[in-house]
Amino acid sequence: MAADSVVVLGAGSWGTALAILLARNGMRVSLWGHDRDRVARLAARRENRDYLPGVPLPDSIHVDGDLERLVTENDQLLVVVPSHAFRETITNIATARSGRNELVVAWGTKGFDPQRGVLLSEVVGELLGPSASRAVISGPSFATEVARALPTALTVASDDPHTASKVAAWLRNDRVRVYTNEDLAGVQLGGAIKNVMAVAAGISDGLGFGANARAALITRGLAEMNRLGVALGGRPQTFMGLTGVGDLVLTCTDDQSRNRRVGIGLGEGQPLEQVLAEIGQEAEGVKTVRELYVMAKRLDVEMPITEQVYQVIYRQRSPQQAVEELFRREPKAE
Repeated sequence: MAADSVVVLGAGSWGTALAILLARNGMRVSLWGHDRDRVARLAARRENRDYLPGVPLPDSIHVDGDLERLVTENDQLLVVVPSHAFRETITNIATARSGRNELVVAWGTKGFDPQRGVLLSEVVGELLGPSASRAVISGPSFATEVARALPTALTVASDDPHTASKVAAWLRNDRVRVYTNEDLAGVQLGGAIKNVMAVAAGISDGLGFGANARAALITRGLAEMNRLGVALGGRPQTFMGLTGVGDLVLTCTDDQSRNRRVGIGLGEGQPLEQVLAEIGQEAEGVKTVRELYVMAKRLDVEMPITEQVYQVIYRQRSPQQAVEELFRREPKAE
């Protein structure tokens, strides 16, 4: 395989945006999606009208629905599927590449493995073994803005600095600044937890509580992120960077965030199913909050905002009651 070739697995908004970015950077890109009908439309129209309307695919992107062939013939993969499909995708890669080594697997998925409640890096390590080099791409970035070449900063984290530098080079150009980080756990945790906090911020705004409440939720959400992140091996300074506070602020304050829009709908009294149907795409915070809640209980880490979002989504607690529960908590020093 040529060194400048990458297969992007996942043709949603973020996968398509990253494929466009790689192609603009001179990479030869194959873009795979699980829905063959959608893949066929994407190949014919050269535009992802479902998720990124108005942004044409560069000519150098090859759209393909044959995952087995793509991952067998290529050694550089970028996985951008929803977290609930991540294990299945990595399993399919492992099956197709049985006995073959020297694989670079990066991912732009944010969340946990719902089957075991672990970080996605653990899924990659479990299924592909130590011969696969691992890296995660994260940071404050909306797919539409990346696809339209608006200025963006990202972080690539890996437990191997050479792999982090290699994947960062795929993405870096005069509109995209890319930092590297060795805190693989912390970067993943920031990217997952911020989605839950965005749901909370959206609920607050849906209830009409204003900017003061939103700022409080962001700040205390960062405290929750830091507490759990450190308990799981992340570094405190990571949560003060792009993949912590940066992504948290972006996702909690802008309506391009699907998770924030979920919260707004819930705060306005809409049923969850209706909100998700109107958005029409994955909102990772809905599933992540369940895993996060269980994880916090297991580790005895205090995460009151996470707990209230969990209660609203999975225990039918009203958003108003959830806010009242937060304000009734015992006073304490910051």
